[in-house]
Amino acid sequence: MEGIGYRELWAADPGAWRAAGAAWRETSALVERRARELTAGAATLRDAWSGRAAGAADARLGGLRSDLLAGRPGLIEADQVLAEFGGRLAAAKARLGTAVALADRSGVRVDRRGQVSADPSRPATAGTGRVVTEVAAGIGAALDAARSADREAAGRLAELAGAAAAGWVSPPPPGRPGADATPAAVRAWWTGLSPAQRRWLVAYESERVGRLDGVPAAARDQANRLLLGQHREDLLAERRRLLDRVPPGPLELAGLRRVEAALAGLDALAGRLAAPEGPRAYLLSVATHGEGRAVVALGNPDRSGQVLTYVPGMTAGLDDVTGELSRAGRVLSRCTDLAPGEETAAVLWLDYDAPDFLHEAAWPGQAGDAGPALHRFQEGLRATHEGPDARQTVLGHSYGSLVVGTAARNQGLAADALVFVGSPGVGVDHARDLGLPPGQVWASTAPDDVIRLARPPEELLRRPLLGASPIGVAVALLDGPDRELWFGRDPSDPGFGGRTFPSGRYGHTGYWEPGNPALDGMARLVLGRP
Repeated sequence: MEGIGYRELWAADPGAWRAAGAAWRETSALVERRARELTAGAATLRDAWSGRAAGAADARLGGLRSDLLAGRPGLIEADQVLAEFGGRLAAAKARLGTAVALADRSGVRVDRRGQVSADPSRPATAGTGRVVTEVAAGIGAALDAARSADREAAGRLAELAGAAAAGWVSPPPPGRPGADATPAAVRAWWTGLSPAQRRWLVAYESERVGRLDGVPAAARDQANRLLLGQHREDLLAERRRLLDRVPPGPLELAGLRRVEAALAGLDALAGRLAAPEGPRAYLLSVATHGEGRAVVALGNPDRSGQVLTYVPGMTAGLDDVTGELSRAGRVLSRCTDLAPGEETAAVLWLDYDAPDFLHEAAWPGQAGDAGPALHRFQEGLRATHEGPDARQTVLGHSYGSLVVGTAARNQGLAADALVFVGSPGVGVDHARDLGLPPGQVWASTAPDDVIRLARPPEELLRRPLLGASPIGVAVALLDGPDRELWFGRDPSDPGFGGRTFPSGRYGHTGYWEPGNPALDGMARLVLGRP
């Protein structure tokens, strides 16, 4: 789309570019299937054939499989480039639409070339000249954004084409960042590598790259997508092992339930990652042990002007990762409605062991364990962001608000605003103890959210709550006029010292419902427009 003009931008179809990216993503999946077929074929040959010729054939098949897999990061990267171009093109078209809508409302004419002038058929006003200038500036900004996106995408695709001809990968020099390396140090190491060396690491050290804070989101996404098939194979192997026990005992049955839930969650996540519609998803981390974990971004956080990190609460796990991701997606969608020309990303951060039962959620231990990882992730977002710093907002729901508050208190969070919804307390009694200006600490609690009636854990010991359902009738039994909750003062209480935004009567899990003013409030805070 070299030389994008007014008419070309109007006619551009961002969805077609995303679909083109999806085709490359599907090619990557096809390559994986062919590589698995080579592996199976080689195993069959080894069982039935021996000798020097057999060894040579086995080596050849192994080499073909390695060559196939080495190209997969590049195929996923092509998808990323085209999807991001489609997203930036959509944002440019939204800017253009805003400018033209202003012209239509204000008696200003825009011709087919995008030239702006006063409409002679309509009476001019004292503000007509100002509107002409404003509309012309809006159209110019939209065209500049589209042209910049076009130049960048063309350059990245040209580099990929050159890599395909010259060889996708090249081994990097020895040495890797240690476990104690800061995200900034990891970023510096990564920047010093060539594109071919980075693709080698993605292809052959996927597990390391996929979880390394300080590695850009695009590379982490490539690495973690390469691991999805192996994660599924591991779960299937664990299921077979558990089924081998005849008859299965209680531990095996519990294990089977966990594995089945993880498989369902992993398959649902894979479906969302493959979806051509909506913001492109970036898989920043995934694990299947325990209840399972995942970190998924909608939109590329390294390239967005605003980034939301959403930390879910009790019962969150891999089995419902798409449901939790949809909550982040609703905030992102509302941000797009409010600021259609801006790039925003929303991250689901489920990289901790969330409590499953009420008696677990009544204690802060799991939140404390999660703090260092959340701190490091936020530092990584700062380190890998391109251009000026993004506005970073960290949102915690229910027990997730305690995770956010504990990390802010103990380790500190690279964030411009903290937001708590449906909170049982955040581990401090005043907003000033969270490391941000109190004016950048926000909270909302629905009038009918039963979390309002929770009381500190020591009081729970005096009541028969063990075995109750999550956040259910048990917490609604407690009385007292003060606003001291399980983990400190209610952050929605004026005495906490932060700021609040309203919620309708949607209960403990309804903050993301379309009709709830809390959804609009969260989006405005992400955009920095409370």
